Amino acid sequence: MTIRLILATCTLMWAGLTLAQPSADVSRLQQRWAEINYLLSGKTQITAFEQLADQANSLVAASPDSPELLIWSGIIKSTYAGARGGLGALKIAKSAKKDLEKALEMDPSALEGSAYTSLGTLYYSVPGWPIGFGDDEKAEQLLQKALTHNPDGIDPNYFYGDFLLKQNRYREARQYLLQAQQAAPRPGREIADQGRQQEIRQRLAELGQQSTD
Repeated sequence: MTIRLILATCTLMWAGLTLAQPSADVSRLQQRWAEINYLLSGKTQITAFEQLADQANSLVAASPDSPELLIWSGIIKSTYAGARGGLGALKIAKSAKKDLEKALEMDPSALEGSAYTSLGTLYYSVPGWPIGFGDDEKAEQLLQKALTHNPDGIDPNYFYGDFLLKQNRYREARQYLLQAQQAAPRPGREIADQGRQQEIRQRLAELGQQSTD
């Protein structure tokens, strides 16, 4: 084997390892996020989210061309901001927004358009001007875009349904929440699916207390 061929072979092997590693990292972030989000609470949860956000930052720094890692960094920071609350959470939310916007620039279809879902959720969860960057119109545009990438997914349907519920658009909200409830289970994400299904039941219970529009 010539030196040129050896170098070419090594380059391909390294490229394969580089591509494979973010996928393994994403799986670990997904699993730990679900454990923290659905199995922990209080100060223990907040501390764990802070640690996971730091880990996500390190992984993104090591693999800056991975939109999947950027998406999960954004998801982790978004959830961390929500758990922490208060004005200090806004800085974390802005960092999440930056990660998600960068992921969209790199590959809008990554993880079935999950960046659209998470960014849309941020826009309707964060206060609007002059405190934050919240914008319900922008949120709806992003959430609808997410559904074009993953129309049957549990997360895009749930978050759009949650958004519509907050907008008092009850009939539409029920439609999307029921669609989320029927989503196929995601292998390896049992904790996340169980937690999300519980949230869906809670939102449907809230709808049961409201008149349809």
